[in-house]
Parts: sequence; structure tokens; C-alpha cells
Amino acid sequence: MNTEILKIFDVNGKYIGTSTREEVHSKGLWHETFHCWLVSIVDNRYFIHFQLRSNQKKDYPNMLDISAAGHLNAEESVHDGIREVHEELGVNVSMEDLISIGNIPNEIIQDHIIDRELGHVFLYIIPDESEIKYKFQIEEVAGIMMIELDSFEQLWLGAIDSVQAKGIVLNKKMEKVEVDRLVRKDDFVPHDSTYISKVLKELKIFLT
Repeated sequence: MNTEILKIFDVNGKYIGTSTREEVHSKGLWHETFHCWLVSIVDNRYFIHFQLRSNQKKDYPNMLDISAAGHLNAEESVHDGIREVHEELGVNVSMEDLISIGNIPNEIIQDHIIDRELGHVFLYIIPDESEIKYKFQIEEVAGIMMIELDSFEQLWLGAIDSVQAKGIVLNKKMEKVEVDRLVRKDDFVPHDSTYISKVLKELKIFLT
């Protein structure tokens, strides 16, 4: 297996060199990632599409996460990150289809990992939900769950304890099945609250 090499940065976002992905996460070094949040419009309401991480994932299996995201290798540009949308979800989009909502820092500090990301964050407004035909990368993704934007914000801020999530997931036979269930805040990857708050603020600017 090839060792993944990433660019690393200081706390101010200044490029300082490269390092392996393993070292980046063990030492908590700042590195670049690509994030794409998919949003659909149903009955004049906005719904965020959350990726359900595969149970095969080493980190945060079976948890809800950014629609599509991934690391940018040292030789890649931000535009190369769009491959994540196609690889993970099977959705073909171009950079022209995306709205940049900025470079937003994101820290996840756990016992086994210190993940400090400089996230290049984008929004994709799905033009017609009926045209989306998800094809999941099964070792990475187990489904997509939709949650109303305002309801998710209330959940994240602690105003409510649970929220309704609807979507399509893979069953044990790797068949797509529809699901409708309540989810709680601890069902989500524990992203930095500052990151999520900034994303929600920027989403609302472009959606309303």
C-alpha cells in the first residue's frame, strides 16, 4: 500500500511541508480536506444529506457525517477533491455546480486521533432530487440520510434531543432500502461545534 502524503500547515494556515497521513493524525498536524454538503429542496424546505459511514470504517463507523469529504494529497489541488463526490456517492458534479462557502477549520480530538483539518467547504444544491441516483462506495458509505436544515440546527444547538431522518441505506445484502428514524446528536461524527455552526451560517446565507 502506498503511503499517503499530505501537505501540512501551521495554526495560521501557512504551508510548512508534508507528512504522512498517519503522522498527521497522531501528532495533530493541520492538513487540507475537501468537504461537500449536498442540500435538496422539498416543499420549500431545505434538507441536508448526511453520509452514513460504513461499518467497515476504522474511524466513526455507522455514524452520520458530511455528505462527501476526503483528504487532499500533497500533489492535489482543491479542485481535485471533487472526486470524493463521485467516488463515495456516485454523483457526477463539476466545480461549476458547487458553491464555495469558504475554508473552515475543523478539529476532532479523540483518544486515538487528533484530526485538525483546513476544510475547503462547498455546497451543492440538488436541482431535482428525483434525478439523484446514489451509488455508494460500500467500503466507505452505507447510505444517505436527509434531515431538515432548521431541525438539524436545533439538534446541534441542544434545543431538541432528536430529529427525524429519512433516506436510503444498504442492508446486509447490500440492497438499498428506505429508512425513517429518529437520530440524536451522538449519532453524528463529533465535528467541532465551531465548524458546524459556521457551515450552518454559510448554508443559510446561500439558501435564503
